[in-house]
Amino acid sequence: MSEKRESVLAGFKAFLMRGNVVDLAVAVVIGAAFTNIVNAVVKGIISPVVGAVGTKSLDGYKSCLKSPCAIGPDGQPTGVEILWGSVLNATLTFVITAAVVYFLMVLPMAKYLARQEERRKAREGVQEIVEITELEVLKEIRDTLVAQRAGSGGVGGQAGARDGF
Repeated sequence: MSEKRESVLAGFKAFLMRGNVVDLAVAVVIGAAFTNIVNAVVKGIISPVVGAVGTKSLDGYKSCLKSPCAIGPDGQPTGVEILWGSVLNATLTFVITAAVVYFLMVLPMAKYLARQEERRKAREGVQEIVEITELEVLKEIRDTLVAQRAGSGGVGGQAGARDGF
C-alpha cells in the first residue's frame, strides 16, 4: 500500500512540476497583481475623465417594467425594475479595462517581440549567406580538381573515372 501511495504522490509531484502547470500558476499570480494596476488606472484616470464628460455613475439609470416602481411603506421596492444602467456601466468598465490592457501591455509587447524576431531572422540570414558561399567555394574547388584530372593526360583520365571523378 505504501508503494501505491508513493506512486500517487510521485505522479502528483510530476504533474505539479510540469512546465505548463508552473507557468499557469505564475500567470495567475502575475495576472492578479496586474489586475490591481489596471483597476487603479481605470478608477484613477479613465473613469474621472469619462465622468467629467458625462455622468459619474450609470448605476442609477433604470426603467420600470411593471408599475408602480417605487419604494413601498415597508422599505421594499414595488414593481419590476430593469437596471440597464448597471449593465451599461459594467460593459463600459470592461471595454475601458480591455483598452488599457491592450494599449499599455499587449501592443508594446507585440512590437517588442516583432523587433526581436526581425533581429533573429537577420542573424539567421547572415549565417545562411555564409553557408551558401562556403558551399559555392567547395563546389568550385571540386570542379577545379575534376578539370585538372581530366586535363592531365589520357591514361590518367581512366584513373579519375575509377575514383569517381
